[in-house]
Amino acid sequence: MTTKPRLLILDEDRIILQSLGQFLRREGYEVRTTDVPDNAMGVLESNQVEVFLADINIPGIKPADFLRDMRRRFPHVVVVVITSYGSIEGAVEATKIGAFDYLTKPIVDEEIRVVVEKAARQQSLLFENQSLKQQLDMRFGLGNVVGHDHKMLKIFDLVGAVADSRTTALITGESGTGKSLIARAIHQQSPRKDKPFIEVSCGALPETLLESELFGHVKGAFTGAISDKPGRFLSADGGTLFLDEINSASPMMQVKLLRMLQERTFEPVGSSESKTVDVRVVLATNVDLALLVADQKFRQDLYYRINVVNVKLPPLRDRLGDITLLATHFLRRFCQETGREVIGFSEPALSAMHRYTWPGNVRELENAIERAVVLSRRPQIDLEDLPETVQGMAIVPAMQVAGGGQPGDGYDTIVLQRPMPLEQALEIPERHIIEAALKRNHWNRQATAAELAINRTTLYKKMRKFGMLGVGEVA
Repeated sequence: MTTKPRLLILDEDRIILQSLGQFLRREGYEVRTTDVPDNAMGVLESNQVEVFLADINIPGIKPADFLRDMRRRFPHVVVVVITSYGSIEGAVEATKIGAFDYLTKPIVDEEIRVVVEKAARQQSLLFENQSLKQQLDMRFGLGNVVGHDHKMLKIFDLVGAVADSRTTALITGESGTGKSLIARAIHQQSPRKDKPFIEVSCGALPETLLESELFGHVKGAFTGAISDKPGRFLSADGGTLFLDEINSASPMMQVKLLRMLQERTFEPVGSSESKTVDVRVVLATNVDLALLVADQKFRQDLYYRINVVNVKLPPLRDRLGDITLLATHFLRRFCQETGREVIGFSEPALSAMHRYTWPGNVRELENAIERAVVLSRRPQIDLEDLPETVQGMAIVPAMQVAGGGQPGDGYDTIVLQRPMPLEQALEIPERHIIEAALKRNHWNRQATAAELAINRTTLYKKMRKFGMLGVGEVA
């Protein structure tokens, strides 16, 4: 949103209305004023206001109910409370309920200018959040999978291409990247969507139990088998079976899985009767199966059988452009689940989230936003609501640095806001030094490597680590 927001002022003091209106119009804002609460509500309902300055202590208004009603009916409007000096405690309480900020009477020009500018930035953020919501609902999503990075868009296209087939799919990626969600998306996009989707974590069960869990058993097959059990393959007949952590399957289990995938038949434990099922199998792993094959820890024939279509999920550090989109998605979800009213993120919070490398990937981000929603006592998530590891990524650039450098040249003083391990702390200046050098060299890797006295391979690895690949660089 590039234009200034439209303002509405509600106050029973017509002198204040006139003076505030004149001042803000000189500042370039479109301003409407009224001393009647019902008239103010009519203007708000016409959707012609983005920032609302209101004295909520005038007759006819119950402050708490009024603010809650505002948040419910007009979530896109930023509310600034006007109050007398003696009612500051009430104004502070109002910010907890839903007001963005407050002004105390008598109102000073510089104070109103700063508060309205802050409210305008907040409204711009609300506008961006609304745009993100539309993106989530329209294009940049696949069920509960969210992203608009080009890597994720390619994955969405791949999922759409393979969903209609019966082909076995292998999903690879680090822990927390969303492999289970992609498996569900494949199922939901397929003709099997009305049939069962069953998930089994191979690493969570010992070999003896895993075989019974997948293929079932007959009564008396082993101690404790007091009745027949159908097994997950039979339960998923006509649908999709998702086998997570397939790398943990034992050699014997790998043989049985290979036969099942090739012939679609199996025998329950303790039975000689073969059963045939129509099941789409999707598998996932967070380790490199090719390396396990080379070490003879995973069957080569099974590897080639399951690696027909490989959906490789990138870590979150390689798709930093999705952080705001994902954070907004999780914010909306947890606000709905908890009944909390949080409308966005402060600039320091967003900045820290973009600087953090998220070793736990999307799952770690999801947990961080859930924590922030629960802990936040303001209308937006601030830096202090985030986990300490993320808070530690906040930086304060020095106005002057040793050696005569200037802020932004890659050698600024970096102030850690929270304690952190030395290795993680050292990544912060390293990232900024590399980013500054890349910008000075117009993202030319060869020139940047020469300036930093490192080889291009080292530079490439560090760019990949810090999520800088594809950001305007020149090879």
